[in-house]
Amino acid sequence: MSSRAASGPRRTMLITGATGFIGQHLLRELPKRGYRLRVLLRRPSAVPMEAASAVVGDLARPQNMAAALADVDAVIHSAGVAHAMSGLPEDDYRVLNTEATIALARAAQRAGAKRFVFLSSIRAQSGPTAEHVLSEDLPPQPTDAYGRSKLAAEQGLAELNLDWVALRLVLVYGAGVKGNMAELLRFARAPYPLPLGALTGRRSLLALDNLVAAIDTVLAAPGPLRRPLIAADAVPLSIPEMIAAMRRGLGRSAGLFPVPPTLLRTAARAAGRMEIYERLAGSLVADPAALIRLGWKPPVTTAQALAALARS
Repeated sequence: MSSRAASGPRRTMLITGATGFIGQHLLRELPKRGYRLRVLLRRPSAVPMEAASAVVGDLARPQNMAAALADVDAVIHSAGVAHAMSGLPEDDYRVLNTEATIALARAAQRAGAKRFVFLSSIRAQSGPTAEHVLSEDLPPQPTDAYGRSKLAAEQGLAELNLDWVALRLVLVYGAGVKGNMAELLRFARAPYPLPLGALTGRRSLLALDNLVAAIDTVLAAPGPLRRPLIAADAVPLSIPEMIAAMRRGLGRSAGLFPVPPTLLRTAARAAGRMEIYERLAGSLVADPAALIRLGWKPPVTTAQALAALARS
């Protein structure tokens, strides 16, 4: 448990997106660090016992947020349209990821909240791969509607008279993960050797437990922050290293053999699976040094968390 949160009176946090993959984990873990939670729900539903209270409200119409934000110390804004929901018009990303975020932040400012924690994305800064190590000092260059909507939300927050921080999350993983990481987990659990041993691209990931610690860090940090911060596990791994870590968690050897990437690329192109190949072979390394300087201490390594994921 964080001594920072536990040493003083329990502070009330409003959480949006509490029914999602990340939000559910925050509901379980943040109370252990001394926070009292209030959940903003789009419709009435069961509220986990850890949540102090729940308020029904619509982020698309946040003008009536007084009850949700009353006596709230900070907001953790996790709700939004996920990148995996491809095919949406750019306007939908703008309305749900940008405009709703800024409107909620304005309401939080009026209510006197001390900090607004926005769960942004590394895609606000980069495309799906990057040739260089990403840091907050580099100019953001999003390549799709999702990334542009997250960056626009950050820029809108910067115009408000409110202490805010945007955590630019890389791929978050843990029990219940879906999408690309679920697919990689399926590969790792397969009983046969995999021809991926020669892939050298490295990827930054973020374990759920490390994300909770990052949120705790920015909530407890002396202000003002008013900036984006990259959130990523300290050491990026290659796809072979990820699979080896998962298989260690299952008590198995890595079971990888090298096939030249050019052959893998040719096979992927012939099968119409180039997008999957590029995700496996490309690099996306993000440097969390600024968050570490703020006092963040990730409680688990990527290898430990991937092994635990495989066992879950």
